[in-house]
Amino acid sequence: MRFKLLSDIAIALALARWRQTLIAAVGVMFSITMFITLLGFMNGLNDMLDGLILNRTPHIKLYNELKPSASQPVQLASTYKDSYHFIRSIKPDAGRLEIYNVEPIMSAISKDDRVLGIAPKISTQVFYTVGAVDIAGMINGVDVDAENKLYYFSTYVTAGNYIDLKNIPNSIILGKAAADKMLAKIGDVVQVTTVTGEKQQLKVVGYFQSGINDIDKVQSYTSLSTAQKLLGQSRNYITDLQVKLKNIDLAPTMSKEYSILFAVDAEDIQTANAQFETGSNVRSLISYAVGITLLIVSGFGIYNILNMMNYEKMDSIAILKATGFSGSDVKRIFIMIALGIGVFGVMFGLIFGFLMSSVIDQIPFVTPALPSIKTFPVNYSLKFYVIGATFGIFTTYLAGYLPSRKASKVDPVVIIRGK
Repeated sequence: MRFKLLSDIAIALALARWRQTLIAAVGVMFSITMFITLLGFMNGLNDMLDGLILNRTPHIKLYNELKPSASQPVQLASTYKDSYHFIRSIKPDAGRLEIYNVEPIMSAISKDDRVLGIAPKISTQVFYTVGAVDIAGMINGVDVDAENKLYYFSTYVTAGNYIDLKNIPNSIILGKAAADKMLAKIGDVVQVTTVTGEKQQLKVVGYFQSGINDIDKVQSYTSLSTAQKLLGQSRNYITDLQVKLKNIDLAPTMSKEYSILFAVDAEDIQTANAQFETGSNVRSLISYAVGITLLIVSGFGIYNILNMMNYEKMDSIAILKATGFSGSDVKRIFIMIALGIGVFGVMFGLIFGFLMSSVIDQIPFVTPALPSIKTFPVNYSLKFYVIGATFGIFTTYLAGYLPSRKASKVDPVVIIRGK
């Protein structure tokens, strides 16, 4: 009963100055709307940029890196065993790039419950022969099904069908920029020369476009069997194992574990893309900072409105206290007004924030570098709405609490005597 009475008084006071109350609620609504829209748009862009790199990058890459021999001949000679060795210009050893015992390694990794999937790969440098000109390039031999399942390969094939790599022998999908440089059309045959001088005629069955032009100028894809044939290697020849995990945060730990267990070099996604991840985090931090600043500014607006309401309603406050209402009752009334403004503003702010995000999501975004992107990307994550609602209510509560403390300390005798 007492709560209903206090709420009725709060509603009456709020409606008595309904224009000020409406302006305060609109301020909260606008702040929440812009907070939701800004974070959804900024994080949508982040997700798009992350996808260009992270979707194409394995969580753990296993490979054999060319590096100098751990022991040089002079160190192995017994004559110089107790001498100091000063060795310059050390060259890499003649070790092979292929991963030894690749099938048992793949079998062991596939049985690991932390692993989502594994895709074998062969990477080799080649020359695309165009007339009398040789253009440097890189061919990636992939397991087409695994590459598409784990790394969305078909999404980046902008012309042709990715499955043709598997179904058509001696086929290749060229990077779009490389194809443009060579004037190669789908159905044409290009000559590829390896660094060892082996030549192979490959049929162009599609174009690949990653969104990074420098990569598309040199990179192309073929099947594992075609790459092995091109290099003159057996079916067991694999240079890279691309591992995708169920939890990406385990990558640094598991890469070290696999490196020791299988005696290969390993690189985790955090190490490979540290700079890119830092940029993404900074962009997210900026968007949160701007959004929260908007909410704080709206909180100051509500504070000013309620503070002015205190001065304008001093006689009403004095009458309330003179008729038996305590200071805490007066405080509750003004907090109810502030929370009412906050709830109204937050509710409509969330609705309009979603609507504005939907509008942005429909705006065409066409660029030759990203043919798979048709509209501006937007992230509709529920956490943005929860953060906006929570912070909006909390800000309006604080904005109402400070004036309510002042109103609760008003001496009715002083006010009535002044009147």
